[in-house]
Amino acid sequence: MSSALKASPQGSSSFRLPKVPFWAQILLGLVLGVVLGWIARSGDVGWLVTTLDKIGTIFVQLLKLAVAPLVFFAILISITNLRNVNNAARLATRTLLWFMATSLIAVAIGLAIGLVTNPGAGTDLTPKDGAKPDHAGSWLDFLTGIVPTDVITPFTELNVLQIVFIAAVAGVAALQLGEKAQPILTLSQSVLELLQKALWWVIRLAPLGTLGLIGTAIADYGWNLIGKYATFTADIYIGCALVMFGVYPLLLATVAKVNPLNFFKGAWPAIQLAFVSRSSVGTMPLTQKVTERLGVPKEYASFAVPFGSTTKMDGCASIYPAIAAIFIAQIFDVNLGVGDYLLIAFVSVIGSAATAGLTGATVMLTLTLSTLGLPLEGVGLLMAIDPVLDMMRTATNVAGQSVCTLLVAAREGILDRDAYDNVKSVDVKDSETEPQPVAAAA
Repeated sequence: MSSALKASPQGSSSFRLPKVPFWAQILLGLVLGVVLGWIARSGDVGWLVTTLDKIGTIFVQLLKLAVAPLVFFAILISITNLRNVNNAARLATRTLLWFMATSLIAVAIGLAIGLVTNPGAGTDLTPKDGAKPDHAGSWLDFLTGIVPTDVITPFTELNVLQIVFIAAVAGVAALQLGEKAQPILTLSQSVLELLQKALWWVIRLAPLGTLGLIGTAIADYGWNLIGKYATFTADIYIGCALVMFGVYPLLLATVAKVNPLNFFKGAWPAIQLAFVSRSSVGTMPLTQKVTERLGVPKEYASFAVPFGSTTKMDGCASIYPAIAAIFIAQIFDVNLGVGDYLLIAFVSVIGSAATAGLTGATVMLTLTLSTLGLPLEGVGLLMAIDPVLDMMRTATNVAGQSVCTLLVAAREGILDRDAYDNVKSVDVKDSETEPQPVAAAA
């Protein structure tokens, strides 16, 4: 009887359903979304359109729900963790410089692609097809909007830049207070871990979110929309691919002197999730996890990754506005000169924080257009296609955030090269952020 009881679990194990890799779940959601969206559009199935829209909307809302507290506590803890790192000021400075350098490379690639392909030609789009956005970005709004008027509104209105400002001030104040601030830091670390755990549950819903978001896009716009924006869409994807699979590997091989293939092996779960979620901030816990797995010390990664999630946007703030500005200028028959292209590069490098790690890059685009004097109605031309573009843009953002962190760690001699060289490829669902000891904030 004893042997029978022992045999039972072994026998039952053969009936377990096989594990489906997360990428396969995402792909299935993508395919089902396209099919259901096509059925909803071709058959004018109203209830299916509504269902797809609700699924996608709820997924995005769940991601945004965690953004405000996640950004605040992540920035707060990341700043205080810097005291555990030697040469913290130099690390922070070099991180910022690499962010700016790679952004400059990315915007140069975007401009080159736009000038070669002329994405606005032959689209049959006219200025009448455009519309001004509800909210436009300007340098004055950007600079004055960093400092909040109170501590509540930034969280209720999800103004990420102001949340970053409050968190940075709180972090510096905590460093100055020393041991007196330790109870607050301990609580903050615990809250951050709680938020990361809750966010992981949302991440596991990404296949459903993909189904809803893609299905809604197909149901609302169909394939005709893709045809009109074919060159523009291809430009964005090609530009992002060149940066992600060309520039980044080259920098890893020449600057960090590591095998680029290992980077993609370790960082792929975060890049994959970023593609689906379209949120750098929502992907931040996983980005930090994979960056640490690649050999970057936790104390430095916990600063660089949250900082990058709100400021490092090669896809949204460099490639996209460069190509979009050329596209809109061609639609509105405006000639851009060398000075205008230099302005685009300047805005991309200096103003990238305006994107703030949220889905979409409308604020950054309006900031670029207003600086160039281009009609803001051009933003309306791109809103419909934006979800499709944002997937690749965000994946590029997240890859860049991790790459720059690796470059700095390698140059400073703090990269664990054994961990990097022996990193293993894992599935997203196996990369859940485990609770970390609170001592990291001590």
